[in-house]
Amino acid sequence: MQPVLADSVKLTDDGVLILDRRQFPFERNWVLCRTAEEVARAIEDMVTQSSGPYFAVLFAMVLKARVLEGLPFEHARAQLADTARMLENTRRTNNALRKATKIVLEHVDAAQDVRHALGGAEEGDRRYRAKSQALGEHTANLLPADATVMTHCWADLYLTETVKAAQAQGKRLSFFCTETRPYLQGARLTAETLIEMGVDTTLITDGMGAAVLQSGQVDALVTAADRVTMDGHVVNKVGTLGLAVAAHAFGVPFHAQVQAPDLLAPTTEHVEIEYRDGSEVLQVLGRPSATPRVKGHYPAFDVTPPRFVTTVVTDRGVYDAGALDKYYEGEQR
Repeated sequence: MQPVLADSVKLTDDGVLILDRRQFPFERNWVLCRTAEEVARAIEDMVTQSSGPYFAVLFAMVLKARVLEGLPFEHARAQLADTARMLENTRRTNNALRKATKIVLEHVDAAQDVRHALGGAEEGDRRYRAKSQALGEHTANLLPADATVMTHCWADLYLTETVKAAQAQGKRLSFFCTETRPYLQGARLTAETLIEMGVDTTLITDGMGAAVLQSGQVDALVTAADRVTMDGHVVNKVGTLGLAVAAHAFGVPFHAQVQAPDLLAPTTEHVEIEYRDGSEVLQVLGRPSATPRVKGHYPAFDVTPPRFVTTVVTDRGVYDAGALDKYYEGEQR
């Protein structure tokens, strides 16, 4: 069965439909964004997360192209580029949005016609899904036949493709999911999706990860990575670092999933860590969880040094965190 969240952003004649992940799975509401600006606002407001913004940006570029069709190409192209920069700035830590705008603009430039934005978006959609499938197969190959996996936050297609590949290989997986405060992506998105896929799933609070890793119940820690620098640092949802350090301490391998290490990020100096409003940690799903007199602090991502990363799993295979140049061997840069 195809999990609901695996196809949660859709392009329609009226706009971009986005499944609202903020209340999923308790409510399954779709938000209709009629303009690229509305898509940007939805991304910033956390209507969609993980790979959702990538697909939303692909289709937002198409929305913008639709309103530019009557303009001379040079003017339309310039406005489309402005829209691309606006969309990219909605998630500055993750480089996937830059890839989404790039493939759309490449198709537009090749045809010298903004109407070809749709072809670029469709190609970007196909490419992301194919790479995620390959990445999932490589990850499944690393897991024992009867494996218990710990994961953090919502790895989206990386997770679902890993599970599909493992099931196709006859492997039986079970999962420990961290709840992932403050938006509870692990509790709501990951756990619900794994259950949909028939996977035995146990939820733990964020503070329990080290103890469960120490217990010997976990065969592998597997998370997505929003970005991996060329020197092997893994940038992902805040909380990943603590789990990786604990996994290293207790001899549990940590496999970080990313389609490709980022050539534009040789080191962490080239990655901007997004900080969200600290008030978000003072509530859970819109309800206060702390006194309003206290301050909140919310770095949305953390950085795991390569010494705590066992492997980086990409669409092209598995690499040591200290040897990511091999991913690009034979390519012109």
